[in-house]
Amino acid sequence: MLRILTFALRFCFYFPFTKFQGTISSEKRIFPFESNALSMSFLSLTSNFIKESKVSIFHRWFLSILAIWCCLVPIVEPAQSYPIFAQQNYANPREANGRIVCANCHLAQKPVEIEVPQAVLPDTVFEAVVKIPYDQQVTQVQANGKKGALNVGAVLILPEGFSVAPAERIPEEMKSKIKKLYFQPYAADKTNILVVGPVPGKKYSEMVFPILSPNPATDKSVSYLKYPIYLGGNRGRGQIYPDGSKSNNTVYNAPAAGTITQIEPSSPKGGYDITIETSNSLKTVEKIPPGPELIVQVGQTVQADQPLTNNPNVGGFGQKETEIVLQNPLRIQGLLLFFVFVVLTQVFLVLKKKQFEKVQLAEMNF
Repeated sequence: MLRILTFALRFCFYFPFTKFQGTISSEKRIFPFESNALSMSFLSLTSNFIKESKVSIFHRWFLSILAIWCCLVPIVEPAQSYPIFAQQNYANPREANGRIVCANCHLAQKPVEIEVPQAVLPDTVFEAVVKIPYDQQVTQVQANGKKGALNVGAVLILPEGFSVAPAERIPEEMKSKIKKLYFQPYAADKTNILVVGPVPGKKYSEMVFPILSPNPATDKSVSYLKYPIYLGGNRGRGQIYPDGSKSNNTVYNAPAAGTITQIEPSSPKGGYDITIETSNSLKTVEKIPPGPELIVQVGQTVQADQPLTNNPNVGGFGQKETEIVLQNPLRIQGLLLFFVFVVLTQVFLVLKKKQFEKVQLAEMNF
């Protein structure tokens, strides 16, 4: 939030007095956060209007504040999950030990499924079906402490050379299965790693990825081999932020052993401040954000790391691995020719046998 306020002040005081070189969408240094496309477009148009118009400084200030307000409105809404965290903090989403980095924030383990063809031909569009099953009747704790529906997200790590299929290459039947999903690469230089979400879980618990296979004839870095595919999928919010702090979607434990002497509401929106007095009369305050429900009361003796709240998390993360073969068309043609040769050989053997039997029968009659 401090970064957002810093940006807001900089925008309000920088634009009224200075001619901005280029649009906001192309000036990356001034943005300390990621926003959605609508807010970015509005800020870009506002900055161009301020730059090109001859309005007074007070009008410029008003337009700057209005642009900041329109930008901050979508930012402060409760977010369901943050795939951008992984993209900002990890160059590769799959660690050396095989674990996908999403598991660092989503601590609960849940199943995921992936279905791909056993083999594909080069320069071919095929489906990768990702399933993130969960009970769609359950609700989760939102960032504001209220209950809401679960969102889902996925990261699909394809072999080098594989990528999301261009829109003009996707068949109409496949487009109807994809619906309105948007696939973005994990990074500019990692087009084989696709990220989706967060999206509504009730609508996208099953996702269809349109994948384009590479062509070794044009891409010499690719060979006709068997390749692994890695999937990571989550439903619901995480329990830990990248900086190590807890979200309100996890259990809170006692920081020390002692007696609970006081429980006070921390804000009108919810949350509690729990005061624990240790045996040496030291007082420790544990702040509980809105969301988790208390399972302790004043006067209760607790041990260190004993849960003070329930665990509101109903989601979790899972990963799966499968394989796909990039098949050489010449191998298929060779296999077909071999089958034809075998069939013809069998036919000739049968004909030869019939001919031999006729000769034997003729000799016996003679």
